[in-house]
Amino acid sequence: MNTRTKITVLAMIALSFAFSGKVTAQMTKEKTVMVGGAPMYPSKNIIENAVNSKDHKTLVAAVKAAGLVETLEGKGPFTVLAPTDAAFAKLPKGTVETLVKPENKAMLTSILTYHVLPGRYNAKEIWAAVKAGNGKSMMKTVQGEELTFWTKGKDLYIKDAKGNNAKVTIADVNQSNGVIHVIDTVLMP
Repeated sequence: MNTRTKITVLAMIALSFAFSGKVTAQMTKEKTVMVGGAPMYPSKNIIENAVNSKDHKTLVAAVKAAGLVETLEGKGPFTVLAPTDAAFAKLPKGTVETLVKPENKAMLTSILTYHVLPGRYNAKEIWAAVKAGNGKSMMKTVQGEELTFWTKGKDLYIKDAKGNNAKVTIADVNQSNGVIHVIDTVLMP
């Protein structure tokens, strides 16, 4: 190889490193939140991020069983109240296995869409609504029923139609088509 060829090859290698460094730098400029051991990228949609969380495998399986993947990959915006696997484990034994059966798709869809608000609501906006509502705020879900948001100390809670309370454990996980708030209890319509 002559000197000119060597210089050309080295220049191409240097350019490829510079380009890959720019791409890496651009990806790291995104303000990510760690959920289930994985970074959640604001440039990705709800499904693209959720499938990477080791704490949301049950939720992802339920969303697939209900046929809601395409919807949650859509434009939105959506606010998803995402129960962890530990939240699903609190349900009576056999509940999840029963819900994901094809004959129970309507019930599963109802429960899952009860965890979705139409629009993008960050924690600051929900806190402001609770304050304006003298300690609580009612918000209508995609499923059609309401959830009650309330606060205690520095924590944000959600009360479902059955009187169960879920605590927001990780707020403001921004997505390209909405926002996720991780919760510790499955909400029931």
